[in-house]
Amino acid sequence: MLEFPRWKYLVILAVLALSVLYALPNVYQSDYAVQITGNRGAALDQALSERVAGALSSAGVTPKSVAVEGDNLLVRLDDAEAQTLAADALRGSLGENYTVALNLASNVPDWLERIGAKPMVLGLDLQGGVHFVLQVDQKAALDKRLDAYTEDVRVTLRDRRIRYTAVDRRPDNTIAVALASGADPAQARTVLAQALPAMSVEVQGGNRLLVRIPETELQQIAGSAIEQNITTLRNRVNELGVAEPIIQRQGEERIVVQLPGVQDTAEAKRMIGATATLEYRAVVEGSAIDAVRTGRVPPEAKVYYRRDGSPVLLSKRVIVTGDQMVAAQSTVDQNGLPAVSVTLNNVGGDRMFEFTSANVGKPMAVVYTERIPQVKMVNGQEVRSFRVKEEVISVANINGVFGKNFQTTGLEKAEADDLAKLLRAGSLAAPMDFVEEKIVGPSLGKENVERGVTAVLYAFLFTLVFFAVYYRMFGVLTGIALLFNLLIVVAVMSLFGATMTLPGFAGLALSIGLSVDANVLINERIREELRAGVPPKAAIANGYEKASGTIFDANLTGILAGIALYAFGTGPLKGFAVTMVIGIFASMFTAITVSRSLAVLLYARRKKLKSLAV
Repeated sequence: MLEFPRWKYLVILAVLALSVLYALPNVYQSDYAVQITGNRGAALDQALSERVAGALSSAGVTPKSVAVEGDNLLVRLDDAEAQTLAADALRGSLGENYTVALNLASNVPDWLERIGAKPMVLGLDLQGGVHFVLQVDQKAALDKRLDAYTEDVRVTLRDRRIRYTAVDRRPDNTIAVALASGADPAQARTVLAQALPAMSVEVQGGNRLLVRIPETELQQIAGSAIEQNITTLRNRVNELGVAEPIIQRQGEERIVVQLPGVQDTAEAKRMIGATATLEYRAVVEGSAIDAVRTGRVPPEAKVYYRRDGSPVLLSKRVIVTGDQMVAAQSTVDQNGLPAVSVTLNNVGGDRMFEFTSANVGKPMAVVYTERIPQVKMVNGQEVRSFRVKEEVISVANINGVFGKNFQTTGLEKAEADDLAKLLRAGSLAAPMDFVEEKIVGPSLGKENVERGVTAVLYAFLFTLVFFAVYYRMFGVLTGIALLFNLLIVVAVMSLFGATMTLPGFAGLALSIGLSVDANVLINERIREELRAGVPPKAAIANGYEKASGTIFDANLTGILAGIALYAFGTGPLKGFAVTMVIGIFASMFTAITVSRSLAVLLYARRKKLKSLAV
C-alpha cells in the first residue's frame, strides 16, 4: 500500500537543511571595496587605518568602513566610482610596502564561512569581475635572452678549454669575446658556430670574436615573449583557482586579463604580475667587505647583499634558475621553518649534480630576485620602469651531492607559499606592469542579464501556476518539489564553486523542464491507474513505481549529453553542461523521492480515501 520509510524522510530533511544552509550566502550582496595587503610583513594596524582614512578624506571619499579583515585592510565603499577614486588616492600615499587592489568584499557572516558556505561563483557575463591590462616589457625579454646567450658562450668556451679574458654583451645586441693570448681564434669560432648555429661568429683581428644575433631571431624573441607570458598567466590563474577567466592578447605589447568574482585581487595582482624567482650561485672566495670598500671586485664575481644588509661575493655564473624548476611545493624543513621543496628539469638537475659533486664542503648561495614596477612623473607624464631587487636569502655549505630534488630555506611563510605557486606556474618571459585595473560589469550588459533572470523566474512561476490549476493538489506537490530542486542546484553549485553563466541559466531552465516532464509522467500514470479502477492509495503507489524506471531512462540520455558537453566543450558550453547535469540529478531526486514523500504524508493516514485531486 501507500508507505514511505522513515529513514528516507530523515534523508530528505537533511538534504533540505544542507541546501538551505549552503544556498543562504547567495542572499548577501558584496560591497565595492579597496583591499590593502602588506608586503614583506608590513603592519596592518590602527596607525595604517588612520593613515588610510586621512588619505580618503583628502580625496573627498567617504567609505562605509575601514577595518582589518583577516590578513587584509578592507575599505568598503558605496559604488564603483568611489572605489576607483579611493584606489587612486591610496596608491599614491601608501608606497610599495603595500599592495592596493580593487575588490568585491563579501558580506557573508563568519559562521557561514567557517562551515565552507560561500556564494555561487558568477561568470563575467552575470556578475562582472576584475579587469587588468598589462604592459609587457619586451626589451627586458630581449635582455634576458641575450644574457643567456652570453652565458652560453662562456660555458661553451670553458667546456672546450678555450681560454678567454672577457665575454660581454654590447648595446648593439652583439656579444664581444676577448680570447687569452695563445688561444686559437679559428678554433673558438668553429666551436661557437657549432654550439650556437643560429648565430653568426666573426673573427675581428687579434684575439677578438664578435657573435651577432640575426634580426629575425631578435624579432622572434620579442614576439614570443607575449605568447609565453599568456601561457604562464593561464597557469598562474589556475593556481588561483579562478573559474572561467579571460586571458587574451591586445595589440603588440599588452595582455588583457579578466577574472570573474575574484575576492582577493591583491593576491591575484601578486601572482599575475610577479617576476620573483630563485637563482643558485657559487660563493666566491675573498672579502666582500673589502670589495665594497675598495671597489675592487673580482672579474668573475658580483656583490650581493643579505637581508641583514651584509655583503657577499657571488659568481656571475648562475648554476640553475627558476626557469629550470618543474615542480615546487611549500613545506617546512627539519627545524619546522618555512621552505620550498624544488624539483629541477633534467638540464638543471645535471648542472646541480655536476656543481655539488665538485664542490662538497664549499658554500652555495640562494638569491631571491624580484622585479618591482615603479611609476614616476616626468614633465607631467607617467614613466614606468622596474627596479630589480636581489637578496641573498641563504648561504650554506654543500654537505653532500644532490641533483634534481632539494629544499630551499630562508623564506618567510607567505613568501614560500607565493614562490612555490610562481615556480609551479612557470616564469615570465618578460616582466609586466599593470597599466589599467578596474571592476567590470556583466559582459552582456546589466539590462540583458536582468531580462534573462526575469525570463527564467517568470517561466518558473508560470509553470507552478499551471501545475496547480491543471493537476490541483498534485500540482501543488510538484511545485514544492520544483522549488526544492532549484534550492539544491544553487546549494551544490555554491558548495563546489561551479561557475554560473548566462548559458548556465539555460541549462538550469532545461533541467527544470526535465523535472516537469518527470512529474507529468508520474501524475498521468496516477490518472491512468484511477481510470482503470485502482483504489486511490494503490494508484499513487503504482504511479510512482511504474514511472520511476521511465524517468531514469529519459534522464540518463540528458546526463550523458551533459558529460560529453563538459568533456569536449569550452567556456559557455561547460557552464551549460555543469548546470544541466546538477539540475538533472536534483530533478530525479525531487520528482521520485520528495514529491512521493509529500503525497504519502498527505494521503497515507486517510482511511476512507475515495478520490484524488489530480
